[in-house]
Amino acid sequence: MQEVYDFLKKCQTYYLATVDGDQPRVRPFGTVNIFDGKFYIQTGRVKDVSKQIMANPKIEICAFNGQEWIRIQAVAVEDDRVVAKQSMLESYPSLQSRYSATDDNTQVLYLEDATATIASFTGEPKIIKF
Repeated sequence: MQEVYDFLKKCQTYYLATVDGDQPRVRPFGTVNIFDGKFYIQTGRVKDVSKQIMANPKIEICAFNGQEWIRIQAVAVEDDRVVAKQSMLESYPSLQSRYSATDDNTQVLYLEDATATIASFTGEPKIIKF
């Protein structure tokens, strides 16, 4: 899990894919956090991405660091605990002007049944399950 976290932090931006009915949707994200032994992402409940995840929690994440790429398949599980939200916001102080651990909008989700594949054109893929 730490290797996946480090990879995404180095990339800074990753792309999160969801499903909206029968249409795939992809958008840039940047928040990752390890808290309470779980890998978290963050969004706002008012966003379409939140509604899509609540309707179908299967997601994929993809990022490229210039030499290797990572693809992560997972199920996103909402964690409504204030302490989980606070941990994310402490990791990303710039979000604190738009989000609060106690508002009705901040949403943190941890990845369950996750499989990450780190690949390149030159080496064998590395698979990490967490």
